[in-house]
This record gives sequence, C-alpha cells and structure tokens, in this order.
Amino acid sequence: MKTPSINILLFALCSLSFVFSSCFGVSVDIALDQKGSGDVALEYKISKAIDALGKLDGNERWNTIPVGKADFERTIDRLPGMKLTSFSSKEEKNDLIIKAKMEFEDLNSLMSFLDASGLRSSFSGDARSGRIFFTLNEARAKSDPALEKLIAEISDTYSVKISMSFPNNGNVKITNSNGLSLADMPGSVINSSGRKVSCSLPLYGVLSAAEGINVEFRW
Repeated sequence: MKTPSINILLFALCSLSFVFSSCFGVSVDIALDQKGSGDVALEYKISKAIDALGKLDGNERWNTIPVGKADFERTIDRLPGMKLTSFSSKEEKNDLIIKAKMEFEDLNSLMSFLDASGLRSSFSGDARSGRIFFTLNEARAKSDPALEKLIAEISDTYSVKISMSFPNNGNVKITNSNGLSLADMPGSVINSSGRKVSCSLPLYGVLSAAEGINVEFRW
C-alpha cells in the first residue's frame, strides 16, 4: 500500500477530484500546552464499500489514506518532532474505524503532520499567542449538479470535526474564501471561544462549499 502524508486526511478529502477516496468522517483533537508542545488525537471512519472497491480492482487505487499501524509509523518516522503513542482499528457495520494518538514537540512539528505540503495551512505566533489557518475546500468557478448529487449520496452521515485546547482562552472561526462567516452552516456545531474550541461540520457541507471553506484558530 502507498503511504501518503497524513495531511490527506484533512485536506485532500475536501478536493472534489478526490471525492471517491474521501468517503469518510474525520475527527482531530489538538491539545496545546504552555511550552508549545502537546498531543493530537485522530479518529476517522472509512466506508467499507470504498475500501472493498480498492481491494477488488487489483491495485488498491482508492486507498489513498493510511489504514494500518505500519502506515502511521512510516509517516511519523519521516516527521521530526512527532511521536506515535497509540493506535487502534476496528470494523463496524459500514465503516472501518481508525484511531491514533501522537505527541508533538512544537507547533511547527504539528503543522508538518497536518499539512506536509504547507499549501492549505499556515501558522504564525507561538504557544502564548498564535494563529493556525486551514483551507478545507477552495472556491470553485461553477457548480456541477450531477457532482453535487453524487457528493450528497456518498457523504451522508459523515462529518469533519476539529477541536483545539489552549493554555488560555482562544477562538475558532469558520469562513468562506471571501472571509464571510459560515457559523450558520446547516448541520454544523461550533463552540467558538474558551479554553477548548471546536467545530463539527457535515462532510457534505465541506465538500459542496462552492465559495470555499476555511477554519481559523486564534489564541
């Protein structure tokens, strides 16, 4: 199996060209301490139908995300400042459930894990005061009704959840590419300020956001 960088879990899933390899939900929980180190807990669900399709076609071309402990170990070994502390997987009726927990030495190490390319995220500041910005989906020029219908069918029941705990108070903001707030996205749940902030967004809403969708953490 290929072992792509872990940032696919958050960002390639939101690219429409990867929609068939993205039939899953993902949850990321980041805890930051006063020194700038911390841990990140990752959980994601992969549709067993998509996983089976990859195995049946002979070359696992749909398997573009790591599903085994060895995949994570190889990825983490290439990222200085990151350490895998636990891993588990199980099967449910319709999904494979993958859970992993990692420690990071500093925020730059965390960012290299979340987005190795650096193309869809940015970080500035330090442990005491900083900003992390993610682009989950980029704006596109026009919509495709047939593609919109397909997205709705394959992304039903899945969600994208990101939470972050700070040494002090912080906040999270969801916007489109024009900077307009998306706090009222149907199906979303947002805890916007406090020592721990979070956003839970329906996968369909993320994938179909024609004007783009960004998540910004500040503390």
